[in-house]
Amino acid sequence: VLISKENFGCGSSREHAVWAMQDYGIKCVIAQSFADIFYNNCFKNGMLPIILNENEIEELAEYSKRKENIEINLNEQDISFGNKKIKFDIDPFKKKCLLNGLDDIALSLKQSDKISSYEEKMKKNKPWIN
Repeated sequence: VLISKENFGCGSSREHAVWAMQDYGIKCVIAQSFADIFYNNCFKNGMLPIILNENEIEELAEYSKRKENIEINLNEQDISFGNKKIKFDIDPFKKKCLLNGLDDIALSLKQSDKISSYEEKMKKNKPWIN
């Protein structure tokens, strides 16, 4: 878990930024705000970005100095540390994708039957496209 301040990922619009963090072992970034492209690339690559307010960030950062566990429960959408919990919001679809390991390719492959059916219709209705 990486704890940061505002506008995290600014200037890191390529997916390589998320990949580098994952290579380092980071699975979640908690910040006050994120650069839009970086934020979306997190979800596309299986990393959880969490937005909290400044006071919650400060509290977590201070607690992290103890080097004790901070637990993130995506199902319950909460962060547990010591005897305290902080709730966080996440888009339901993005949450589902993270919990089920679905990226853009996996989501497309779930539609394989519909794609194949469409392609067969195209072959019959517009054979010159083949």
